[in-house]
Amino acid sequence: MEGTCPVNKKLMAALSGGAALVLALSGCSDGDDGEKKVDAWAKEVCDAAQPQLKNILEASTAIEAVTDEQDPKKYQEASSTAYQKISDGYAALAKAVQKAGAPPVDGGEKSQTEAVKGLNAASQRYAALKTSVDELNTGDKGEFAQGLREIQEEPPKIVKAATTSMKNLQGGELGQAMAQQPGCQKVADSVSPAS
Repeated sequence: MEGTCPVNKKLMAALSGGAALVLALSGCSDGDDGEKKVDAWAKEVCDAAQPQLKNILEASTAIEAVTDEQDPKKYQEASSTAYQKISDGYAALAKAVQKAGAPPVDGGEKSQTEAVKGLNAASQRYAALKTSVDELNTGDKGEFAQGLREIQEEPPKIVKAATTSMKNLQGGELGQAMAQQPGCQKVADSVSPAS
């Protein structure tokens, strides 16, 4: 599609921000007191998060696969499906963090509340992107490309906000415990530096 390639590459960089969220969820910090409650909480969240993070990455890859698609309808269908999948993934992540309860650390309830709020907001914003893509005029390539440019400005903002909302779960003993959970490691390991 004329004029959409550079925008699509920007979109992939943004969607791959989902990979940043994966790495953020997998955590990284100094020190681990080895408390069983913290480890149990991290295991519950990471086990539930792993399939959702995988789905988000697969949806990002699906959009990448149609980056050079010349047929606006095919691009629209693929993008719409991917945005819905990403929205569902963020909603499921929010449920997983909510279900796990407040992490057993200082400020755990606040960290949980912020994470759930941020993940639900990301889900809603991706659902709105799906609606916007569905409403694009595929009969006019120029208009379609312009509409895509506007839509594709949003994913980096969404990912940044979601990652920020997870910051308190990424640090300290929680981050260390999550980094040791296979459920978080599997997806993080699948994220290449290129993405």
